[in-house]
Amino acid sequence: MNIIANVFQSSLGKKYIMAVTGCALFLFVIGHLAGNLQIFLGREAINRYGYLLQSNPELIWPARLGLILMVVLHVWSAARLSLENKAARPVGYQVYQPIGSSYASRTMLMGGSVVFVFIIYRLLQVQYLNLTHQNFAAFMEKLPGQVPAERHDIFKMMVVGFSNPLVAGFYVLGLALLCLHLSHGASSMFQSLGWKNQAYRPCLDRAARVVAVLIFLGYSSIPLAILCGYGKEALK
Repeated sequence: MNIIANVFQSSLGKKYIMAVTGCALFLFVIGHLAGNLQIFLGREAINRYGYLLQSNPELIWPARLGLILMVVLHVWSAARLSLENKAARPVGYQVYQPIGSSYASRTMLMGGSVVFVFIIYRLLQVQYLNLTHQNFAAFMEKLPGQVPAERHDIFKMMVVGFSNPLVAGFYVLGLALLCLHLSHGASSMFQSLGWKNQAYRPCLDRAARVVAVLIFLGYSSIPLAILCGYGKEALK
């Protein structure tokens, strides 16, 4: 118990918490992207993927709760470290001139908080916050002669949801903030764990920015494609 208490109380321990939870969240973002991109394989592929998740509540609910726990610990550790840094320098700079730091690195706490809100919104979007005035739970795909006889029509949910420009715009904005956060966080994670040195620091920094851009393009391609007409047959 003393070890756990020391981890949560020490600055080094909070850095490890932020790094480990950040790594877990980063892997989730990659995995979630791989699942969502199946929409471009057609209705059958994305609905089969959705059914696989929904038919295993003993896996999906622990995963959801674990995701929320990771986000809470990540934001908490970042906030505590930020407060400790401010306490160590009670008198601010008369003229603040950041040198060698990016905008993403200077707004990590704000970005992490926005990401927290965005993830909570995404978890609640289908049932409570889809903003389309339609009951997504009623979107079912009939499967004649199969067991089960029907399953949730994830394809239609995504098409209907992202056909609303407000929903699509908020989603892309949230993605932009998420990827801005990742462009620095993915690299600083290695530094917090002590796995980053001057020899390959530039490579890690560039790789983090490239991966963040690719993640943004991957996720945002879905609402943009739908706004351009992809999947409109699902609305009939």
